[in-house]
Amino acid sequence: MAQEVDPEGKRTVAILTKPDLIDKGTEKSVLAIVHNEVIPLCKGYTMVKCRGQQQIDDISLEQATQIERDFFQNHDYFRCLLKEDKATIKCLAIKLTQELVDHIKKSLPHLDEQIKKHLWDKRNELKECEGGPPQDPKGAKQFLTQTLKRFSDQITSLSSGELILEENLFAQLRAEFKEWNDQLSRSKTSFSDSKAVSQENRGRELPGFSNYKVFETVLQKHVAKLNKPANDLLRGMKDIILEHLLDVVNHCFRNYSVLKNITVSKINNILSGQQEKAEQRISEQFKMENLIYTQDPIFLKILSEIGNEQFSKKQLPMFDKKCKYSHMLEAHYEIVVQRMADQLPMMITLFMLKETAEVLSTDILGLLDGANVSELLFEDSDVSKRRKDLRDHLDRLTAALAALTEFI
Repeated sequence: MAQEVDPEGKRTVAILTKPDLIDKGTEKSVLAIVHNEVIPLCKGYTMVKCRGQQQIDDISLEQATQIERDFFQNHDYFRCLLKEDKATIKCLAIKLTQELVDHIKKSLPHLDEQIKKHLWDKRNELKECEGGPPQDPKGAKQFLTQTLKRFSDQITSLSSGELILEENLFAQLRAEFKEWNDQLSRSKTSFSDSKAVSQENRGRELPGFSNYKVFETVLQKHVAKLNKPANDLLRGMKDIILEHLLDVVNHCFRNYSVLKNITVSKINNILSGQQEKAEQRISEQFKMENLIYTQDPIFLKILSEIGNEQFSKKQLPMFDKKCKYSHMLEAHYEIVVQRMADQLPMMITLFMLKETAEVLSTDILGLLDGANVSELLFEDSDVSKRRKDLRDHLDRLTAALAALTEFI
């Protein structure tokens, strides 16, 4: 059974009992076991002769100890075990005590580290609910001011990319921006089939004539497909920002449910208002893109890169041909993509993060005007109990660490 949990025999202390009942002629075999020659164990073997029930009832422990010693002393085969400290209850007790002491010594450094870690954790937890608001009105008002100011500072730090409570906000936003940029890149479908494009969007002109309306219509339809991904980007950023704002709320107002609920309500209202503003600006951005405009040098530069030939204003009448429409469409759409790749993330960051943080900070500090301090700083019923439990836990850990220090 011991080998099932200690196959290498490193932890097992073996004890042989009832040596007085061993069959005659088997003593040497038993000695071989005790001498670690049959099943080797790192901690070895000890032989003991326990009291029978009658001895337990009739004689004292001291007498039983002497009887046991006399048994081994007078035994033809087992008397050698006394000299080797491998026999008697007393020898076993000494051995087990030493094993326990050695085990404790090995465990103390690890135990010391564990206690220090628990102390650190509990002290940090206690900081979050230590003291609580002062009872006097002036002190409570000052405490509320400090609490709201700390929240405002953390919101400002969050919007600047300086505060990291759980995850890095800007790392998450960059992932959203990258996905948006990837979507823009994937939307750069080739406009190589200029003949099909012309036929699908041909007006009343006779074959062979150019029509700028075709150019506009194709681009407008293609750009319009970006509208949904743009609004998906907005909603994704809103969810991420909301999560981080709530983390700050929980960090600063964990013990004050009234203040926490007021702040959460403000955050939801402000974000909803900012989302409407951002949606309006995104809509305006797409309306502007419908104008199909860019500076001439920019368009010619991109067109030259796509067409692998140099275009200039002097050549304008020469390359206004339907066979060149594919390159012209690609050139302008590339400009749209470049604009959208940066403008939408910047626009959404401004409205959803920067302005939200500014409005929220102002609104929170505005709570100080005519505030019902006792109501705002109302603590949940279990906060004081948690504070007491943490202090008691801290006292026990401190005492344990002091006791350990004496042995290490």
